[in-house]
Amino acid sequence: MEADVGMQLEEPTSGSAIDEWMSREPPLRGAHQGHIVELLNVRSLALGQQYTSLGSQPLLCGSIPGLVPKQLRFCRNYIEIMPSVAEGVKLGIQECQHQFRGRRWNCTTIDDSLAIFGPVLDKATRESAFVHAIASAGVAFAVTRSCAEGTSTICGCDSHHKGPPGEGWKWGGCSEDADFGVLVSREFADARENRPDARSAMNKHNNEAGRTTILDHMHLKCKCHGLSGSCEVKTCWWAQPDFRAIGDFLKDKYDSASEMVVEKHRESRGWVETLRAKYALFKPPTERDLVYYENSPNFCEPNPETGSFGTRDRTCNVTSHGIDGCDLLCCGRGHNTRTEKRKEKCHCIFHWCCYVSCQECIRIYDVHTCK
Repeated sequence: MEADVGMQLEEPTSGSAIDEWMSREPPLRGAHQGHIVELLNVRSLALGQQYTSLGSQPLLCGSIPGLVPKQLRFCRNYIEIMPSVAEGVKLGIQECQHQFRGRRWNCTTIDDSLAIFGPVLDKATRESAFVHAIASAGVAFAVTRSCAEGTSTICGCDSHHKGPPGEGWKWGGCSEDADFGVLVSREFADARENRPDARSAMNKHNNEAGRTTILDHMHLKCKCHGLSGSCEVKTCWWAQPDFRAIGDFLKDKYDSASEMVVEKHRESRGWVETLRAKYALFKPPTERDLVYYENSPNFCEPNPETGSFGTRDRTCNVTSHGIDGCDLLCCGRGHNTRTEKRKEKCHCIFHWCCYVSCQECIRIYDVHTCK
């Protein structure tokens, strides 16, 4: 990729790419049915906090707040994969909260709000870059997984990337069709990013970086067959990694994200904003890197304008010299220490056959919180 990011912002055509994909080959089916899903809202993915049981009542696309027209058409055309889209957004938010659990901004969400992260995503910061990447990756991951499990009639197992088997194994099981999951994520998430401005270019780039991470981490997963685990026959299939591996990788990309500057160009359709790497001496960002062009607030003090909740009363690690340590997490304000009693299972014994009995012990811990 060149140093300029998002030079061309094409109008997405929701549905056409998926229809073309479906026409190439009928899906191979897996084996599970739909379930109750939680629809969450991440600004660019635009899913509101609602509960919908597909088994007992229809999902009304018009009732989901924040959908742009192309996302609304996508929802109506492919309603049976919308629960997976919603599950993917939820998965992305949960992973964000895990990755940032020890940082000043810990991916806090707001209940009953159209923008569940508050104003944090209004700025083109590293945090916005990560949220877009992890949420888009989450959608691709969840759609891919649900297709392999057979929850949709329009997708299934992958039959496009098998090739000849290797030595000592043969193809079997249900290979996960990550290409289809990535396509769904691109069609839905990028439907908002059709403006010729820097923020759309940034969002599209980071969305794609998240999805590319899924494809890069696909691997062969195998199972042995034979008496007493002899592995006389081994069958293998393409599988996604644990989503934690995706989160770990994108968190590293957050730490090394490339700072950009905004440039304006006049084209036939008017003024177009593009992004260029701020520092020419550094290696320009690739399609796998995260990009941003606005500095983050320090998140030390509450600030409703930036969406910062501050770090007061946050638990800190008194023995750490990192960002989760009391010195940095508490922004130099110091910390309080209190003792806390916790009931825990202890002295566990395994009984033949087959149960475990434990005693209950009370242990005392020191808990350190920011002033």
